[in-house]
Parts: sequence; structure tokens; C-alpha cells
Amino acid sequence: MPLRRVAILGSTGSIGVNTLDVIRSHPERFKVVALTAGKQVERLAEQCLEFNPAIAVVADADGAARLSAILKDKKTATEVLYGPEAMVTAVTQSNCDTVMAAIVGAAGLVPALAAAKAGKRVLLANKEALVMSGDLFMQAMQSGGGELLPIDSEHNAIFQCLPQQFTKAPHGYLGVEELWLTASGGPFRDTPISELSVVTPEQACAHPNWVMGRKISVDSATMMNKGLEVIEAFWLFGLPLEKIKVLIHPQSVVHSMVRYRDGSVLAQMGQPDMRTPIAYGLAWPERIDAGVAPLNLTQFSALSFTEPDLGRFPCLALAFSAAKTGGTAPTILNAANEIAVAAFLDTGLPYLRIPEVVEKTLNHIQSVPASSLELILEVDAQARQVATSLMSEMNI
Repeated sequence: MPLRRVAILGSTGSIGVNTLDVIRSHPERFKVVALTAGKQVERLAEQCLEFNPAIAVVADADGAARLSAILKDKKTATEVLYGPEAMVTAVTQSNCDTVMAAIVGAAGLVPALAAAKAGKRVLLANKEALVMSGDLFMQAMQSGGGELLPIDSEHNAIFQCLPQQFTKAPHGYLGVEELWLTASGGPFRDTPISELSVVTPEQACAHPNWVMGRKISVDSATMMNKGLEVIEAFWLFGLPLEKIKVLIHPQSVVHSMVRYRDGSVLAQMGQPDMRTPIAYGLAWPERIDAGVAPLNLTQFSALSFTEPDLGRFPCLALAFSAAKTGGTAPTILNAANEIAVAAFLDTGLPYLRIPEVVEKTLNHIQSVPASSLELILEVDAQARQVATSLMSEMNI
């Protein structure tokens, strides 16, 4: 396998750290050429000193000055840049051939789209790129001529369970009947709804199976994360929405499944460890050691599956509705959710009012065709402003 040159968008987050862990174990296969982060300058500096990328990017000038000061007089030739445009530079001018797109939220859209247009192998861990601009992103991948490999554990599992020819076949071909996305149900799967009004951020972030960042942990608790994954699966795999199902699977052993027309169901199973899909994406079509312990099925007395209760998880229902509406509705959904979750984590928005903010924002802004990146970004900004205003009116 030729040496792959990797740029990591969001290297200090959970996905970025796990990606570097896999790369660390295979120095003969991968070379880190660009790293980007937001505010975690000290952690990024440690990564730069270990992996010596050509380019390192932070959010602002102050962070760049701090990073440059730390790297000064060290044996590194890393060029320090900052700002949104520099994120694009990291994927277009770093001589990378593989881009791990792991920036959480809408901030990761533009650099991920740049990687698609540039014909890179895009390892997509940023679901918002497809939620906000699915049609544009898939067109960019096609025109750029690169490879798109999903890294979210559920979509990676589906990708592993599909025939290799699937992405080149007409939609619905090769006997694929349904995609089943599994979800743990999060920390409040069995909590009485009456008790959710006093949920704290610490409780919402205490995921029972996965180690994730705070925002995505809250999304997992509300199951908005699964709703966004449904929209992402729609664009990745091209099946109609009614053929994409969600199942609650508390054990997080079966990461997703594909049902075929002949009655077969193929499942991908493994430990709940993101290094498995990351390693699969980095080395595809080969498989390499991901540093993950083998799965021992004898440790499980049962594997259970149930349909989600949309009354308990209204964010999932909102996501299905936005996906059905199409156009800019998923962009509005995602932006309002980001604002609401941030308010829950930082300023005291009650947990149960997260879906209320999202629904009111969706009702306030009319969906239109998502015809350009400029329009999508404009709608994203509008939805954030509306969601913020709505919370102010709600005395939050």
C-alpha cells in the first residue's frame, strides 16, 4: 500500500485523536501533513511536535501566536495559519490525498466541500456536510473524482455490509431493500419523561457506551444525532427515506444492518470504538490493526432491538420531517439544534426545551431549494439568529 498523506480537520477532538492513534501504529502507511483545531492550542502543539505536519491551523490570530510561540526553536517545519480560509488551505495546499473531516457542526462544511472538489479521499465524520448540503456535496465528490468513505460508525457499518459495486449501481439495485441504523438510546433511554426536565449537562454527556464530545453526546441523548444520520444516509446511499429505519440497540454491538430482498440481513459488529471505522477508512479496501480489542460475544446474554419512541425522542421526529421536506429544512434543523444544545450546555436552557427551539425555528423559516453554498450559509446564519431570538422570547 502506498504511503497516504493525511490532513485531519479537527485533530484535537475525539475523532481526530483516535485517527492519530491509528496512524501512530502504522507510520509506514500514513504521513500526517496537516492538522487543524479550534481553541485547543496546547494539545495541537503536542500533536505538531509528534507528527511534524507541514501545516497547522487554529481558529484565530491569538491562537496562532500561542502555537507559534510553543513551536519556536523546536525541530518542526510546521507553518502556522489561522481562520476559516486556512482550513481550506490545509486540504488544498498541503499535498494531502486523504482528508479526515471531523470538525463538529456547520464549521466543518466549507473545508469538507473543498476536499470533495479537490478530488481527495474524504473520510467523512462531519455529518453536517451532508445534512446541510447533501446534493451539492455529492455533486462535488462526483466532479472532483475522489472517494467518499463514511466514518460515523453506523454509516461505516452499512458501507461494509453493502456490495462493493453498490455505489456504482443504479439506486435500489443489487437487492438492497432497507438500511437499519442502530442507536444506543443514550443515557435517558429508560428515564421517566417526567424526570427529564431537571437533566443536567453532565448527565446528558454521560453516554453509556461511547466516548464523545459534549455536543454530540447531547445529540445522542436527544437522538437528534440519529436523525442527522438518517439524512446523511439518504445522501450517502441513495435509498428513499422510507427505506431507512432506526432501531434502539442498547448494547451497541451491532453498529448497523442492511436488509436484502432475498430475506438476508447483513450486520457489522464490533466493540464501540471509533478506531475501527477510522482504520477501515484510512486503509480501505484493506483492513489493518486498529488497536481495538476483539469482540467476545459470549459476554452478552442477549442483543435487543426495539423501535424508538418518537414521543420520548421528538428531535428524531423533527429530523425525519425536515428530511422529508428537503431543501434548506435540514440546514435550519441543524443550525437551530446547534444553538439550542449550546444554550443547554452553557446558559441553562432546559433539556426538554431543545426540541421546542428547533421546532419553532423550523416553523418560522420557510424551506427553499438548497441551490448554492452561499444560500445554505445564509439560511444557516438566519436560523441561528431566529433560534437565539426565540430563546430570548422564552426568557432563556
